[in-house]
Amino acid sequence: MLIKDFYTLNDLSVVENSANAHITINKNHEVFKGHFPGNPVTPGVCMMQIIKELTEQIVGKSLFMESSSNVKFMAIINPEKTPDLELTLDIVEEDQHYKVKNTTKFGETVALKLSMGFKTI
Repeated sequence: MLIKDFYTLNDLSVVENSANAHITINKNHEVFKGHFPGNPVTPGVCMMQIIKELTEQIVGKSLFMESSSNVKFMAIINPEKTPDLELTLDIVEEDQHYKVKNTTKFGETVALKLSMGFKTI
């Protein structure tokens, strides 16, 4: 975990090329003291790192992000109000490269949609 204690992985299920993860963001993490005091917002780059780490765990390999596209932050993830997130990852492997499509939700609200490309390192 690049950012120690930033989140807890509560559940991870993988069926073929699709994974479903439930995580809880640590609302007391140091990141939120600066982003933003009194109105915490989960940084997008932290969400992208979580997706990378989950993908690495699923495929069992260390990865390097090559690309991202169709990145859409659709709702603010405030760890004091909505710390519990569900991430769906559709993973396709092509010649030691992985393409991941992600949807992140809290409750019925879609907070993030994106596509990322990784290569093994």
